[in-house]
Amino acid sequence: MKEKKKWYDYLWIVSLTYLILGFFNILFAWLGLLCFFIPIIISVTKGNKAYCNRYCGRGQLFSLIGGKFGFSRKKDVPKWIKSKYFRYGFLIFFFVMFFLMLWNTYLVFAGSKDLSQTVKLLWTFKLPWNHAYRGELFSPGVAQFAFGFYSIMLTSTVLGLITMVLFKPRSWCVYCPMGTMTQLICKAKNVTASQK
Repeated sequence: MKEKKKWYDYLWIVSLTYLILGFFNILFAWLGLLCFFIPIIISVTKGNKAYCNRYCGRGQLFSLIGGKFGFSRKKDVPKWIKSKYFRYGFLIFFFVMFFLMLWNTYLVFAGSKDLSQTVKLLWTFKLPWNHAYRGELFSPGVAQFAFGFYSIMLTSTVLGLITMVLFKPRSWCVYCPMGTMTQLICKAKNVTASQK
């Protein structure tokens, strides 16, 4: 008998909608902060990876495209990607890129740098994204953060799609920085709990 789907089985729609909205209006990129804060809150309060296992819309999207629609080779992820060195190294690299994005945002807020209406794909390729921001309603720094954050979200989605095609559908989950970070939080929380 087929298991009845739950509401959270459709969160892939949220991930897809996010990417589409950011294409048309970059300020929607701010909503992506939920993908940062919710996993951390769950891992800190519950001590588990429920977000990754149940609520991650991106992982569901990869499962759908790679699994149900068959765009995955369904090969095992190589050991080097699963290794602690790669996962922690990628986490560090990811946070360096994140803090550089915050620094650029600060410079725009401070007025020492002009707003760059580009999205950086894979931290390298500058895509003109002028169509997605026309406003004067907010400070240019607000838009700069949105461009930078959308760059991160789009880049991680592209990396996830590449590894989805090459390996198993949810291969991104193996080295996802948020997954690695919440795993570290859960380990620290469980060690603390066992010492009490």
